[in-house]
Amino acid sequence: MNDATWGTIREELLKTVGKNNYANWIEPLEFSEIENGVATFLVPTQFMGNWVSRNFGDKILNEIQSAGNKVSRVAFSVPPMPKSGKPKPAKPAPRVKSKLPDLDDMPGAPLDKRFTFDAFVVGKPNELAHAAARRVGEGGPVTFNPLFLYGGVGLGKTHLMHAIAWELQKSDPGLRIVFLSAEQFMYRFVQALRDKDMIAFKQLFRSVDVLMIDDVQFIAGKDATQEEFFHTFNALVDQNKQIIVSSDRAPTEIDGIEDRIVSRLQSGLVVDLHPTNYELRLGILQQKVEQHAEKFPNLVIADGVLEFLAHRISTNVRVLEGAMMRLFAFGALVGREVTLELAQDCLADIIRSTDRKITVEEIQRKVSDHYNIRLSDLIGPKRVRTFARPRQVAMYLSKTLTSRSLPEIGRRFGGRDHTTVMHGVRRIEELKQKDSQIADDLELLRRSLEG
Repeated sequence: MNDATWGTIREELLKTVGKNNYANWIEPLEFSEIENGVATFLVPTQFMGNWVSRNFGDKILNEIQSAGNKVSRVAFSVPPMPKSGKPKPAKPAPRVKSKLPDLDDMPGAPLDKRFTFDAFVVGKPNELAHAAARRVGEGGPVTFNPLFLYGGVGLGKTHLMHAIAWELQKSDPGLRIVFLSAEQFMYRFVQALRDKDMIAFKQLFRSVDVLMIDDVQFIAGKDATQEEFFHTFNALVDQNKQIIVSSDRAPTEIDGIEDRIVSRLQSGLVVDLHPTNYELRLGILQQKVEQHAEKFPNLVIADGVLEFLAHRISTNVRVLEGAMMRLFAFGALVGREVTLELAQDCLADIIRSTDRKITVEEIQRKVSDHYNIRLSDLIGPKRVRTFARPRQVAMYLSKTLTSRSLPEIGRRFGGRDHTTVMHGVRRIEELKQKDSQIADDLELLRRSLEG
């Protein structure tokens, strides 16, 4: 294959990959040789070579074969460094030029094939988050930027982020999507500082089409990383590129995050994934049974077992799914029906360790919903009775249903002093004796939290 043939092939690729992808990833390739059925191309950086191989390797190979060349594989190589210290001339890289490791070398960067929208069980606690994620996954004009998902461990934040990425890739395989945790972002940033290669770091993260940062709370207190995250965020928003962020709590509740970053995170759509309810947990278990029917064809699960698990393991979906898999394996290996008694014996350690632990944040959300006020008003500074009474109810429940100290509770209510919490607790104790409405509210909220 000569350069003229490669030129013809490039024209065909332009039609299939689109103008932007062609300019960024195909045009800079320089044909080198065909040897032993391998067509080799020179690239400016290994990062670019890996990217082109993953995203356009098959298309390039098909076009080369269609042109009559006996090629079974394509390869991408960085030109060797000659004695002069200058590399063999090659066409410049498109925006990205980096000494940093390829994304595949980063732990947690690859997408999980299990985490799709089809595998996500929707219920009342997560229906808004699911709908918002679906909308972003459709692509097209950016609607929510950023999309901020928050909630406790095992409620589906990471699942939804992966599902968005799969949907976007399905509709446009050429999209540059980067999914990584806040810790991995920080790792890359520190490595760039150490290698004195900040320009490459900036180019890498600001050339993506979709940036997904999981567990953003981990950059709290890390000033230099927050600074770079802030500038990366602004650069991508200015380019109308999609940003999706997750955390275990709302932006305003993350201690150690700069106010300007909190403001940016709140500028799009902030969606909370509530703790699962009984119906949602039961739906997840039923889906698992259907998914594993072929793998465990002889497995029989007695009536009441799924209901028992949905009731007793209520804090973490991952633990719930792990418990189900243990029952599947046990029942299949010993060839016995999974009865309620067997489930209780087999999962005794999990059930003990997952007895309901109520958090202050969960209480705050429940009380806000019950009184139909915003969470920010519940924990905010306003003292009007509309907010003050629900705030005292939430403080009372936090004191009676959790092991948190008064100072700890005060910090979770906008940094209030422990004496303020003590006053609120005493006030509700007095009111519940003479105000039947307050007593009814407390009982309803307690049952909801402990259920």
